[in-house]
Amino acid sequence: MLTLPNLLTLSRIFAMPILCALLWRPGPADYAFAFILYLIVAVTDYFDGYLARAQGTVSKLGIFLDPIADKIMVGTVIVMLVFTRVLDGLPVIAGLIILLREITVSGLREFLAELRVSVPVSQLAKWKTTFQLVALGALILAGALPETPAIGWIGLFCLWMAAGLTLITGWDYLRVGLKHMD
Repeated sequence: MLTLPNLLTLSRIFAMPILCALLWRPGPADYAFAFILYLIVAVTDYFDGYLARAQGTVSKLGIFLDPIADKIMVGTVIVMLVFTRVLDGLPVIAGLIILLREITVSGLREFLAELRVSVPVSQLAKWKTTFQLVALGALILAGALPETPAIGWIGLFCLWMAAGLTLITGWDYLRVGLKHMD
């Protein structure tokens, strides 16, 4: 149970209260530390699965915790970016689209799992995740470097790209799920 991949996944979950505290009343240094922590968490998101497969230590705990850690990370960052007004106005809708999709797909996967229906992650969903990770990181970094507005614009562009891909991939998952509903 306490394999390196599982410990990395757990570290992502336990890092979120720290990230939240850094973004609670942030100054540029807080944003900088939050960005560094976010980068570490994002990198461990990749390495926990990679190591589990490479070492042959894929576990039920890891399969269970990994998507939860992903949702906690994305949800925490979006909520804190709205709280700090980095996401304000119309971009809040993009964040909300992402959050709603994460919740819906989680519920749908749980429903389909009871029916023993697997929904593999599509290549488009991987692109959505990439845009999402870049967007959230850039938006945190924009707080650390307010004199460089291009970083914030890149973050917002990637956030809207992630939101668009979120709608497409969310619909793909929902379409599969609807086939199994009465």
